[in-house]
Amino acid sequence: MKTKANATRRAAERPLDKDFIDDLVAANRTLARLSVLDAFGHVSVRDPRNPHRYLISRSIAPESVSAADILLLDLDSQTVDPKDDGKLLYRERFIHGEIYKARPDVNAVVHSHAEDTLPFTITSTPLRPVLHNASRIGMHVPVWDIRDNFGDTNMLVSNVEQGRDLARALAGDSVVLMRGHGFAAATGNLLDAVGLAVYLPKNARVLLNALRLGQVNTLSAGEVEQITSGPQAHDMKRAWEYWSHRAGCTGPKP
Repeated sequence: MKTKANATRRAAERPLDKDFIDDLVAANRTLARLSVLDAFGHVSVRDPRNPHRYLISRSIAPESVSAADILLLDLDSQTVDPKDDGKLLYRERFIHGEIYKARPDVNAVVHSHAEDTLPFTITSTPLRPVLHNASRIGMHVPVWDIRDNFGDTNMLVSNVEQGRDLARALAGDSVVLMRGHGFAAATGNLLDAVGLAVYLPKNARVLLNALRLGQVNTLSAGEVEQITSGPQAHDMKRAWEYWSHRAGCTGPKP
């Protein structure tokens, strides 16, 4: 155990590859240009050197994020960045830290307030996958209501306890909706997190329109499995190249 701890410490002391930081910056700017994020919302990635830490921007509009804004936080969502000089942190950073604590398989998290998802957070109608490109949302999309366990609040996930409760609602799924608020998406890598965050609101919009016409023919569990993890799994690389080019950014490398 001591040897493993020493190895983790040595890895954490190595500087991060510049491309890794650039990818996180690009994810922020791209999601902002695509209107998945606006003045609010955020993206994070787990530190590849130390699974007990993650990287996220200081509290700034995603479209304005630069490499200098990226900070290193522990899983209690407190800064451990040596270059931190008292920069203001996102109030809802606990979404990220508690999901990383609960899900070792998750390496990227996006929190968005995309309006198209909101009808499914305030009604009993479930959000189901209907779009090929949105298959990563999975067959089950839970809805978390902060009021259930915390009563009347300002509806922000502003402490560890609220973040932990949200992570419990997410459980093993890819997306958790937040009543009257937005969603959190959690995936194994940044590329998939961006793709999921882009196509989730599109899926919600199409489903909402289809429900006006009658019975909806959703994706099947078998289709979702083949699209996301079959021998010809759908690849987000081409989409990312397109999005990041439009946003004037370079994206995650293959």
